[in-house]
Order: sequence, then C-alpha cells, then structure tokens
Amino acid sequence: MQPVTTSLLSVVVPLYNEEYNVALLTQKIHESLVGYDYQIIYVDDFSKDNTKKVVKALKDDKVHLIELKKNYGQSLALAAGLDYAEGEYIITMDGDLQNDPSDIPEMLTYAVSEEYDVVTGIRQKRKDSLVKKIPSKIANFLVRRITKLEIKDNGCALKVFTKDIAKDLNLYGEMHRFITLLAHLEGAQIKQIPVKHHARHAGVSKYGLERVFKVVADMMLLLFIRKYFQRPIHLFGIFGFLMILLGVLINIYLFVVKLGFGQDIGTRPLLMFGMMFILAGIQLFTIGIVMELLIRTYYESQKKRPYRIKKVSVGGEVK
Repeated sequence: MQPVTTSLLSVVVPLYNEEYNVALLTQKIHESLVGYDYQIIYVDDFSKDNTKKVVKALKDDKVHLIELKKNYGQSLALAAGLDYAEGEYIITMDGDLQNDPSDIPEMLTYAVSEEYDVVTGIRQKRKDSLVKKIPSKIANFLVRRITKLEIKDNGCALKVFTKDIAKDLNLYGEMHRFITLLAHLEGAQIKQIPVKHHARHAGVSKYGLERVFKVVADMMLLLFIRKYFQRPIHLFGIFGFLMILLGVLINIYLFVVKLGFGQDIGTRPLLMFGMMFILAGIQLFTIGIVMELLIRTYYESQKKRPYRIKKVSVGGEVK
C-alpha cells in the first residue's frame, strides 16, 4: 500500500514491564510503516524489568524513549507521549502486541483522505479472558447509554489522531479509557473501523477488577463535564431544591404527627438516618468533582504537567 501522507507520524506506546514484547513490536511497526516518515515514542512508566535496556539496545534512530521518574499509570504515560510527539498524525497503541501495527495504514487512509480527526479500532474476535471482556462490555454499554456517543469499543488502544485534537486532550486518572469521548467533547469527527486483536505475546496483563470502580468514577466525572461543566447549578441546584423540599415535607409530617396525634417523634431515627446517608453520598460526590476540577486548574493554569520525566533517549543515546 502506497503511503497516504508525507507528513511525520508519531507512534506513542506506553510501556510497563514489556521487555519481551518491545523488540518484536518495534519490528512490526517498521514493517507496517514502510515508506512513511515516522517516529516511535516509547514511554516507560517506571518498569521494574529490563524494558528500558531492551529499548536502548535497539539503537534505532526512529525510537524515542521517555523515562518517567515513577509509576504514574497508563493515562499519564500516554499524556507524556502525546505532549512529546511531533507528528501531524499521532497513533496510540498498547505495548503488549495485542494491537496489530498492520492496521495503521488503513486507519491513516480515513484520517488523511476522509479528514476524520480520530480513527479508532473495534477489536475483532478479542483474545482476552472473560475477566477483561465482561467488564469492558458493561463499560461500553454504560458509556453509550449515558453519553449517547455510539462508540462500540472504548477500550481499544489502537487509534489515529490529528495533531490538534491529540494535543488538546488532558488525561488524568484512568481517562485513557475514555479518550475517544474526550476527543468527541473537543469536536472531533470520529470513524470506527474493525481491527485485528491478538493474544498477549509475553508477560502478564496489568488489568484487575479494581479498575472497574475507577472506570465508573471517571465516567461519572465525564458525564458531569459533558452536561454540567458550564452550568453546575442545573445539577446541584436541582438536587438541592429537591432535598430542601423533601426536608420540608418530612418536617411537616413530623409536625402533624406530634401536634395532631400526640405521638413521640424523638424515637424515630430511620428518616434521619436515611437523610444523612443521602446527604453524605451527595457531599462525597460533590467533593470528588470539586477536587478533580481543582487539580485540573492547578496543572493547566500554571502550565504544569502531572508527570515528571527522568530523561529522554533517541536511538539509545540520551537526548
């Protein structure tokens, strides 16, 4: 297939303990992008194995290695790679060889020829365990129902972005799982295409069931940002009004019971406990949103990034 663009491409791959995968992945990327001008950006998220040594031993001028000072998680590792990338088109993928680099040229065709801002993969015949597939299906269903964005596979890491969209993404927490939705919120035109999916070549999955709870929390935050970011009073005002109304009705009921029937209301803690639980839940959720927005303001207003880079190497040599 002839190259569809002469522009520089940046392939961004977060790595964590992928010493047995990274050399083969590099080879497959080279084979898939013959004729293209590209750079491969590996972001080592403080791996505990020999991942960094293997990357440096490649001595490949197209390979850039970003070493983070500590383990920040996939979202911030991806953010570091996106910030560093210089290409007009930025490709993201996982480092475990489950994504197939041979799908990249077709995805680029849609991004370049049909001017889509984001081209994202839909994994065909997923080679994952039920522990990964079932929560993924549930999360995809919830995202579609809540956001009304018909993305079939939010968990596929293989994506092609235009530079302007990729650079405007602000990734925190576990937001890499909703990166397509974040791009949509930036006004991106999105194309979905089927892509190949392979079993993990080597190493172990970093996925755990505890991530399901993080995903749900991040999805709630995204829903808030999508619907109420510029008008939070529409959310909190309505809840506040309903709770005040409920409190007034309860007090009226207790007033009638006390004066009209002479009953003792001091021994009825159930309604009080119910209200306390509701208020505590809303307060916790509100505090979570406020803290998240404060963190964003802290980093973005001061031009700071929530990660620290130890050093950058190109072709095995420190840049």
